Amino acid sequence: MRLESVTLKNFRCYRDETTVQIGDLTTIIGRNDVGKSSILEALEIFFNNDAVKIEPGDCHVRAENANIEITCEFSDLPSPIVLDSQAETDLKQEFLLTANGNLRIKKRWQCTGAKPKEEVFICSRHPTAADYGDLLQLTQPQLRLRMDKLGISAAVNRNSNPAMRAAIWGACSDLQCVDTEIPVTKEDGKRIWDKLSPHLPLFALFQSDRSSRDTDAEVQDPMKVAVSLALAEPDIREKLADVVDAVRSKAVELAQRTHFALSKLDANLAKELTPEFKSDPKWPGLFSLTLNSDDGIPVNKRGSGVRRMILVSFFRSEAERRLAEGTTRNIVYAIEEPETSQHPNNQRLLLASFQELAAEPGCQVLLTTHSPGFANYLPLDSFRYVSRGVDGQPVVEECTDTVLQKVAEAMGSVPDNRVKLLLCVEGPTDVDALKCLSRALHEADPSIPNLETDRRIAFVVLGGGTLKQWADAHYLREFRRPEVHIYDSDRGNERSNAKREHEEAIAQVEERGDGSWGVLTRKREIENYLHPDAIWEGVGRSVTFGDFDDVPKLVGMQGTPVWGDTTAKKKLAARAFPRMTAERIRARDPDNEVEGWLRRLGRMLDQ
Repeated sequence: MRLESVTLKNFRCYRDETTVQIGDLTTIIGRNDVGKSSILEALEIFFNNDAVKIEPGDCHVRAENANIEITCEFSDLPSPIVLDSQAETDLKQEFLLTANGNLRIKKRWQCTGAKPKEEVFICSRHPTAADYGDLLQLTQPQLRLRMDKLGISAAVNRNSNPAMRAAIWGACSDLQCVDTEIPVTKEDGKRIWDKLSPHLPLFALFQSDRSSRDTDAEVQDPMKVAVSLALAEPDIREKLADVVDAVRSKAVELAQRTHFALSKLDANLAKELTPEFKSDPKWPGLFSLTLNSDDGIPVNKRGSGVRRMILVSFFRSEAERRLAEGTTRNIVYAIEEPETSQHPNNQRLLLASFQELAAEPGCQVLLTTHSPGFANYLPLDSFRYVSRGVDGQPVVEECTDTVLQKVAEAMGSVPDNRVKLLLCVEGPTDVDALKCLSRALHEADPSIPNLETDRRIAFVVLGGGTLKQWADAHYLREFRRPEVHIYDSDRGNERSNAKREHEEAIAQVEERGDGSWGVLTRKREIENYLHPDAIWEGVGRSVTFGDFDDVPKLVGMQGTPVWGDTTAKKKLAARAFPRMTAERIRARDPDNEVEGWLRRLGRMLDQ
């Protein structure tokens, strides 16, 4: 299951219902004390209620009632699913989905006492017609009686609750489906939650304010997540269930023997003795692990920046393991202010790691930051800008030009006045590719500019980009800096309209008369300039391709698991392009097309 959004109401500063859309990589950005961390902590409470626990003081001081609500919406739902005994069904068939086909779960806490009381609801388009709206709360005998009451005599398996519910709903001409909150923590509705909750994503929160004890959260959290992930594996869950059954069986046997012995003393003392288990075992609490580094030095004795790098390494290794083993349960990593205590070089490493992790199937990454230096290099479409409205309530906005202007002003992001020209490309992976290619050629011939280090050139991603790129472009347009546009030709692709648009854009750029120019790649796109050896070394997939083949698609389908085009592009940019050398570039580009672009850029910079 994939987390699509979280909605808060009456939680801390979020009095009014506020929804935050969640992507593969989500960056919650804003000034201090506007409610960024509250979003992550609300999710921790929703999924775990462990690292952060719900408290009466979390209720908004001006709430109309004393109820806190945290609602999460999910896609990529399990199908089929077992809700009753071993009978398989489908969430859509059971009217448990929203109008857009997602699963929406609301948790509500009553904060009138010392300890908030939790209730769970599934919010869905559900039948409300009399005798048809309560079927999920009915037991098997009750469903049989309902069928008899409604006169449904169709041949239906009366030992299958899903089959009987389907027959009853199918007999009604107007179910009167409306948005409904179905309670799933009371009476018979609880079995739905018991079957559904194991499919929710695992959620791991790593906070910025950490202690330095040997058993502190910073050291323990990765191991706690490791234990939780291990306990979530189907084979381990099955083994633990066998342990519970064996213990229950032995307890019942002992109780029976005790009762038999008691009856010999006095048969009137007790007619029966039955062991009752008040709760299931809390397996995660049985494991306490620590991490030691070189020479047995505890991790908590290392610098805080090193500890955070260890956390990121844990994220990546776990994602790779899940990918290799085909684990189906998703995981959401939430990291508060990851730039804290980090050297700028480590910040760049973290950024690359987070973006790679977010590209892995089944993984989502949430970050908070108020650092313009860190935010500068994050994708624009990941931004969720949190600010205070005129009434003092938090406002969460997604990325638009207007919002980006607010972000740039609030975060203090400013352009670099050293920039002499703008290099405009289609996507973020084109930036990474050109930087790697220029670096390799520069190492062989220093007269070729290195786009990775030359601050006189600013990249502008026309199809989406980062705050720094947007801010630089917005500022520099007023000073009429010359622009260089490099677009994919898309030759061999049916996107002829895109090619015509590119040609028209280049023509307009070159008509300015300020030295601006543009070019279409002679090959299909930038990935066609990769050498197969660099692809093999970078992503471990062997492919053969021509100048006009769809390289990301070929790479994505070559191995297991299959990657989508976007994921393949990101992996090639992060892992294959850095392995390109001048020799490999010239082998793939004998006409020196890429070198020609760079030398022309160099001449512009020297003017």
